[in-house]
Amino acid sequence: MGKGKIYFASDFHLGIDARLTSAERERQVVRWLDLIKKDATEIYLVGDIFDFWFEYATVVPKGYVRLLGKLAELRDSGILIYFFIGNHDMWMFRYFEEELGIPIYRKPIVRKLFGKAFFIGHGDGLGPGDHGYKFLKKVFANPVCQWLFARLHPNFGIGLATFWSRKSREHNRIETEFYGEEKERLLAYANRKLDQQYADYYIFGHRHLPIDYTLKNGKSRYINLGEWMNYNSYAVFDGEDVEIKFFENEEAICFKF
Repeated sequence: MGKGKIYFASDFHLGIDARLTSAERERQVVRWLDLIKKDATEIYLVGDIFDFWFEYATVVPKGYVRLLGKLAELRDSGILIYFFIGNHDMWMFRYFEEELGIPIYRKPIVRKLFGKAFFIGHGDGLGPGDHGYKFLKKVFANPVCQWLFARLHPNFGIGLATFWSRKSREHNRIETEFYGEEKERLLAYANRKLDQQYADYYIFGHRHLPIDYTLKNGKSRYINLGEWMNYNSYAVFDGEDVEIKFFENEEAICFKF
């Protein structure tokens, strides 16, 4: 591994409008990638990059050409890129691997980076509670359900799924409240995981709030990457420490404890 930096980002939710339109936000993400390519050796895209994604055998969702082209350019230049499935783009199969050379992860992984242990995953379905979603996730991940959905014409199937995704939650709501150590599901999960599988950093998305929290051992940290609909937050590891930063958003703050 070279002397460059390692970047983490999640929850672009391209395909829906928020503070910016989806198209404007895509251009913003591309500007960020242009900025970090100067010193990036690895980029981790930690889920919900798209608000909806489904790959038919010969069809992928319309749009995102600028992002896909930029990822191809960075990958061809030698920068390693890793893609994690989120709850909004879980129906991604082999397109990224075959067309862009970007591996896809459906579950959290542990990776050693510059001698530090990183536990990395989107975060959906982890932690206590949320049993309704965990059941739905099993349904959506079922190969039979995926096969049945693939029988729908793309115009109808993608349109239906996009409509449902937009209705599933308040996309434009800005998360501004930190609920505390016991009520933050991913934080509680990281503290419990610490007893089973040590990591210096537990990196997640999904929560939509930029958080940097020191765990119960006083050393390891839970990092939530926030989102790009309002915060434009990401994390960077320089080989010594992880820091949450913001792109083209000087007013945003990280919840650090």
